Parts: sequence; C-alpha cells; structure tokens
Amino acid sequence: MKKKDIYTLALLIVLTLTTAIFSTHLNHLKYVTVIILGLSAIKFMLVAFQFMELKKANPFWKSIIVIYLILFVTIVSVSL
Repeated sequence: MKKKDIYTLALLIVLTLTTAIFSTHLNHLKYVTVIILGLSAIKFMLVAFQFMELKKANPFWKSIIVIYLILFVTIVSVSL
C-alpha cells in the first residue's frame, strides 16, 4: 500500500473510533446524531475518492457523488 493509502486508512479508523465514542458515551447530547452523520459523510468521501479512485474520474461523477451526499445529509438532518 502507498503511504497515502495508509494515512487514509488510519484516518478512517480514527473517525470510526470517534463515532463509536460519540454513540456510546455522548448519546445524551441533542445533536449527536448529526455529528455522527457528518463523520460518516467524511468517511464516505475518503473511501470514494481514495480507494474507489473517484479522484481520477470524470468531473461529472465527482459532482454527482458530492451533490448526492449533500442532499442525503441535509434531508436526514432536517428530518431528525
């Protein structure tokens, strides 16, 4: 694996552990669901652009993924 992939994988592990901490120890907070959703969106973008090599794809596909993610996070956040 390349160094960049290893750093991305380490960041994904840290974000996953952070999500676990938020969900178990800080679940009494009002906006913990939105925080977890935001962390999941960051992890989705890391996986899509780094490991699925979306960064080398056509700009159309990049924009579709980003727009979809923004719409998804917005709709789910508003519905809470």
